[in-house]
Amino acid sequence: MNKSIAIIGGGPAGLMAAETLIGSGAQVTVYDAKPSVGRKFLRAGVGGLNLTHSEPFEPFLNRYAARRPQLEPMLQAFGPEDVRAWAQRLGFESFVGSSGRVFPVGMKASPLLRAWLKRLDEAGVQFKTGWRWTGFGYTKSTAILFSTPTGEQTIHADAVILALGGGSWARLGSDAAWVPILAAQGVAIAPLRPANCGFNVAWSEYFKAKFDGAPLKTVVASARGISQQGEFIVTKEGVEGSLIYALSAPLRDEIESAGSGLLTLDLSPGWTQFRLQEALARPRGSRSMSSHLEKMVGLKGVKAGLLWEFVPRDDFNDPAKLAATIKALPIPLVSPHPIDEAISTAGGVSFDALDERLMLKALPNVFCAGEMLDWEAPTGGYLLTACLATGKWAADGAIF
Repeated sequence: MNKSIAIIGGGPAGLMAAETLIGSGAQVTVYDAKPSVGRKFLRAGVGGLNLTHSEPFEPFLNRYAARRPQLEPMLQAFGPEDVRAWAQRLGFESFVGSSGRVFPVGMKASPLLRAWLKRLDEAGVQFKTGWRWTGFGYTKSTAILFSTPTGEQTIHADAVILALGGGSWARLGSDAAWVPILAAQGVAIAPLRPANCGFNVAWSEYFKAKFDGAPLKTVVASARGISQQGEFIVTKEGVEGSLIYALSAPLRDEIESAGSGLLTLDLSPGWTQFRLQEALARPRGSRSMSSHLEKMVGLKGVKAGLLWEFVPRDDFNDPAKLAATIKALPIPLVSPHPIDEAISTAGGVSFDALDERLMLKALPNVFCAGEMLDWEAPTGGYLLTACLATGKWAADGAIF
């Protein structure tokens, strides 16, 4: 009799697990609580589906920081080039953008997802949507319980692959409802925390009203010794955007350990501090300080607004102090945005709770994959690549 494998969760990790099992002889069924699968995948691709990243493999691996040792063998088995080859097999060529990020031609997630689901369906993978996993049966871990549109159901499988996501964007399916279920079975789980998230700042009412939604371009942001150039957006709540997400892990950790965080901005990356000081020291005559900043050093709009928000008024009359602050403006952060507003989450099933095949030690023949594992990475294709890689690894383990 063919082996039956239940995959719980129809995101990228679960779907890659299903694809890996094609041709294995296993009877594969994907269960998802939502009416359709791949909802977060589609949402992530709204601005252009970022498949992976083209940077050399060594720095690519370093993007996974403390979890590189655990993820490296999986990424060796299914890395960035494998992601591009997978998309090509689905009929989608990819290209490298100016930032090094890799996108499918056409940029959209929905055509790729449709092609993927069509291939899985033609290969015999079964899908059951609207089936919410609620736990395990009393006899063994591979008796799995569901709440379905037609009532409670118990399904028996030879192996189970859990690919239930983290805790962000709960409305799309990643609601972390699995945490208490696995914790009750003695599985070690690191607390879920926001990752790739924005942060709250205690702006003045004037600043909020004037600059909500303003883009801050061509700045260098620093946190805990890590610096990166890019851009982000000021909102009435605080700051968010790609540059902030890139630094969200050290900023979040600082807030957790110290009670607050500090984002430092170089508002004029193309200027030396000495050049700024020289320009600011020139007589301004009847010009206002705002006009002087714009004429002498090109600072206006939200960049000038940030100076007025945080710099003592007397310092505007001291070119040395003002130049130093333009090169290192401290922005105090109050807290990260809520976990459900984050792009992804840190924390999850501890790798110590898993064997080398991603099988739970406390629950034989139950495997975990994707964002529900305890790892994090920045945006830029690293999240999707690791979800696909762990989905493949778990499926290989399940069929072993």
